[in-house]
Amino acid sequence: MASGTRRITSTWLVEDGGSVRRGDFLLHEDGSFSKSKGDEDVLEVIDGSSRLVTRSFQNWHTHMAMVLNKSMGEGLPLMEWLETSIFPVEKGLTAEFVEVGTRAAVAEMISTGTTFACDMYYHPDVVAGVLVESGLRGISCGPITDFPTPSYPSGGSEALERMDSLLKGSSPSKRVEYGIGTHSVFTCSEETLLKASEMASGHNCILHIHTSETRKEVADCFSEHGMYPIEYLDSIGYFQDAGEGGTVCAHCGWVTKKEMRILAGHGAHAVHCPTSNQKLACGGTMSYPAMKEAGVDVRLGTDGAASNNSLDMRSESKAASLVQRHDHWDARILGPEETWSLATKGSKDWVTWDLDDIRMRPWGRGGRRLLPNLIYTGTKVMDVFVDGEAVRRNGKTLTIDETKVSEELESSVEEYYREV
Repeated sequence: MASGTRRITSTWLVEDGGSVRRGDFLLHEDGSFSKSKGDEDVLEVIDGSSRLVTRSFQNWHTHMAMVLNKSMGEGLPLMEWLETSIFPVEKGLTAEFVEVGTRAAVAEMISTGTTFACDMYYHPDVVAGVLVESGLRGISCGPITDFPTPSYPSGGSEALERMDSLLKGSSPSKRVEYGIGTHSVFTCSEETLLKASEMASGHNCILHIHTSETRKEVADCFSEHGMYPIEYLDSIGYFQDAGEGGTVCAHCGWVTKKEMRILAGHGAHAVHCPTSNQKLACGGTMSYPAMKEAGVDVRLGTDGAASNNSLDMRSESKAASLVQRHDHWDARILGPEETWSLATKGSKDWVTWDLDDIRMRPWGRGGRRLLPNLIYTGTKVMDVFVDGEAVRRNGKTLTIDETKVSEELESSVEEYYREV
């Protein structure tokens, strides 16, 4: 469907700050909105009487193709899960499997209201291609580790050379770009971390890394370097400041206040992944109030479907709100408006939600219950608009055939696990 301004009538609209408005609105190509007078030249008129209009979700930490690994290794702690369930099967990973897994992930994200993903997985060119095909936005970060992988049998040097080659080319599209995904301080040597940082600086691209996900990672780093992971990364000059492309630090479940100040000083994005941390029993989740007090830019992410079982950011928003209240014994933390801002921060796209769903009732006086109902209960995504283009309309995704993708995923998983 073509791009352009759409008029949506008699609808409820959630503004970026979380307040709810009622009326007729124009949703513009550039991501802005305005009140409609009813006589504008528009691409399409939508009856919004049974729709709620909001910004789209932004998923800041994913391993999309790991939909292939969903529900594998249930009940295992993180390192055992990786070493006995994930790493063995990934020895047989191919570009074809990555394509199928990524397409299934993207289909799930569209159907649950997400239009952006910061991904870290093998065959980043394939990941980027699927994002372009789907009409979504994203940063495809190729993972760098010192040990050999199916994609890079020679290890970190080969992975860095591949990313350098991709970054020297043109961006996959105006909505999709490449980044560098140094996996972690325990899988990358100081030399590899610095090479990746220098490369990111040269290409002005995002650096994406797992940081302080587990207590063991933190303890091992301190034992080896006399510093905690974020301190260590800062000491070697790893971080890319916001104006230089920026750094995405996923998890940050075991960080000190000093480390929080380091993150804030570099303008790094600290990504809260509450469901994954809880499911793998990491024992610690990000302290949102402390991060906020330190001035850190906090984002929200699902992690991969292998450790979450879902890429649904609506559910992740609920988990973030509840775990922060629970951990800090404070029901005032991450109320609906702030939770929504955290989950949609930076979005320029629009999603409409089904208000005929009984889960969204009662709406409340002036629609004041709509946002809490959406976050804590949920409903179906009706429409998704990216840059004024419809990628989903009336509950059906237009850019991906969900039935075909489902069938391809089933057959691919059967083949992927055949030798395991």
